[in-house]
Amino acid sequence: MTDRGKLAEPRALRGAEADTMVTGEAVLIDIPPASLPIRVVARVIDTVLYLLLLIALFIVVFAQSFDASAASTQTLALLSTVGCLLVVPVAVETLTRGRSLGKLICRLRVVRDDGGPIVFRHAFVRGLVGFVELFMAYGVPAVIAAVATTRVKRLGDLAAGTYVVQEDVRLQLAAPPEVPMRLERWARSTDISALPDGAALAVRQFLLRRRTLTPAARARLGADLTAAVRPSVAPPPPPGTSDEEFLAAVLAERRRRDQQRLARDARLRSRVVPVDELTGR
Repeated sequence: MTDRGKLAEPRALRGAEADTMVTGEAVLIDIPPASLPIRVVARVIDTVLYLLLLIALFIVVFAQSFDASAASTQTLALLSTVGCLLVVPVAVETLTRGRSLGKLICRLRVVRDDGGPIVFRHAFVRGLVGFVELFMAYGVPAVIAAVATTRVKRLGDLAAGTYVVQEDVRLQLAAPPEVPMRLERWARSTDISALPDGAALAVRQFLLRRRTLTPAARARLGADLTAAVRPSVAPPPPPGTSDEEFLAAVLAERRRRDQQRLARDARLRSRVVPVDELTGR
């Protein structure tokens, strides 16, 4: 098994295998997706509202078309259907940045795959595909796709690059590791600038979950990660340093240096960039 294969075992966050920007604590932010049942509830609410609106428009259209030709009546009925089941949902999601009445009640929101707010392009693709998979196919393709994907995506989400999140989910991060006291002098003088983000993320995941591993798995993963991280750290740790002490010291020192760098950049910006009179920043 290669080192790359070994490092994949402690990975816990989706998307960690891709090139991503992580913090000094090696935290990959991943907003949990909404569950399928709550999405179904929100969709039922929205569908009922859109169908009620469509029925109301049909009543108006047929009431005003007694003297009109059959072709004109059919055209108006088709326009009403497209307007209620495609145009209105797209407009609502665009104006509310990913929400609808059903999603508002269920505290859901549509976001991009990177967690950002959606725009018209995303809403239009979701609405166009949704018109087929939800209304013409009775939602069967949507349910199958949601069950088969890790982020509970329907076909419209897959095409648009979006997914639905639960807005009231709170993200709780575990306390970052600390440098062992006997390694503080070594950690402050060592060079860790070559440490890759992916390796730092794997180390953090291991340190967070090491107590849930069996002793044998814990020792093996710690040794594998140490072997992967050690070439990026110079000078090596003092003799007698355990794998977990070494990994904790490297990650904690990386975090401390990143915090110092961010604070230094903030002070520099405050001296160079004038304060905005409107915002006070």
